[in-house]
Amino acid sequence: MAYAAALNDSLQCYFDTRRAEGIHPHPLFPVCFEWPAVTALFRELRDSGLTLAEAQRGVHASHDLTIHRAPRPGETLTTSASIIGLEYRKPGAYSVSRLDTVGSNHEPICTTLYGTLYRGVQVNGTASPISPSDNATRRTSAATPPRREISIAVPAGAAHVYTECARIWNPIHTDALVAENAGLPEIILHGTATLALSVSRVLNCEANDDPRRVARIAARFGAMVPMPSNLTLRILAREEASDGARIYFESLNSEGAPAIRDGLVILRA
Repeated sequence: MAYAAALNDSLQCYFDTRRAEGIHPHPLFPVCFEWPAVTALFRELRDSGLTLAEAQRGVHASHDLTIHRAPRPGETLTTSASIIGLEYRKPGAYSVSRLDTVGSNHEPICTTLYGTLYRGVQVNGTASPISPSDNATRRTSAATPPRREISIAVPAGAAHVYTECARIWNPIHTDALVAENAGLPEIILHGTATLALSVSRVLNCEANDDPRRVARIAARFGAMVPMPSNLTLRILAREEASDGARIYFESLNSEGAPAIRDGLVILRA
């Protein structure tokens, strides 16, 4: 409920505890219970020689979530994490972690590929090449008229509210001095918050506000989102398939730069 409230998403399925099946989580809610596993990996990197200054230059670069089934109220979840790829790219070191979450009976709940870019950090030793993702995401020409354009307001306190409601603490989003030391001009909104705000609007426009239909969410993060500001969600295309629909989108920051690129929501039929 707190996660949905942080997004100002008031769908009753996120809040009405009188429902026989209980409340249903926002599709991006897995980022909340995955975060402790992500931070555990960050600690292992620190133990392997990554300095504090280098660690603070890490930014969330990509996110690819597959939802096998939604978590249910009251159940116990277990998330395991491992780094599956590390390579040097022009902006810095890029790592991809795999997060697998299962229920108490080991039934798969979700799988996430989490990409982190350490800006200006080198890779020492042997790199582990990152396999390219499948072609489910695609780029659409800027000249192609979008299906819809939607403005999303990002208030001044958005990052602080999201930090507390999602329990995702990374001071580049809330502490101006830490952000400055990391080479950022100011605190910026979390990538997952930008993505979740966009997904809420995609569901409203393309899925009749039904989060149960979401099977996969994928995106690359780009331009920073300062606060306060406005995002522009551009729903670029919809493709129908036998197993559901693929919605392609991007979100632009207030300067028109893509905060989210190659956005994808796959809806179950």
